[in-house]
Amino acid sequence: MESIQHSVVQMLRAFGENPNRKGLRRTPERVARMYTELLDGYRQDPYTLINDALYEVSYDEMVLVRDIEFYSLCEHHLLPFLGRAHVAYLPKGRVLGLSKIPRLVDLFAHRLQVQERMTRQIAEFLDELLHPLGVAVVVEGLHLCTAMRGVKKHDARMITSAMFGLFRRNIATRQEFLENISRGASSMF
Repeated sequence: MESIQHSVVQMLRAFGENPNRKGLRRTPERVARMYTELLDGYRQDPYTLINDALYEVSYDEMVLVRDIEFYSLCEHHLLPFLGRAHVAYLPKGRVLGLSKIPRLVDLFAHRLQVQERMTRQIAEFLDELLHPLGVAVVVEGLHLCTAMRGVKKHDARMITSAMFGLFRRNIATRQEFLENISRGASSMF
């Protein structure tokens, strides 16, 4: 954390600021704590997070957790992107504890990311863990690097998806998932 604080002091000086003025004195410490919190996904292991929350069941219909709010940091500009993730799988003998899916989304979101990779990481992990009949992940994000700089498009949303197994091969299964996430969808903001 000390090296982050030192870097923030250097950055403030580069902008012509006095890091010792009243409003900035604790800024390096705050920024270091903030990045430590926002990037805590690097210090977590997804298998440890799951713990023993895998349950043997004879259920093979879709399990869907939608509207999972997340925030992440764009690896290109270190600016936030935030939005909602929708995660589904078709169990093959095992289901995951409900709270674990939002926790997994947070784990992968709390790293320097691009939305495309984050979407795929969530899907790949669930596919590897559960060996289900299929996994589907759709992520909708608002990227502040696009809203605040560059093209400055405040309402542009990015949608990414990763589909494995029956969600990829079976159009009806994919359609059911997409209809379920759009039915009664809440506004992102």
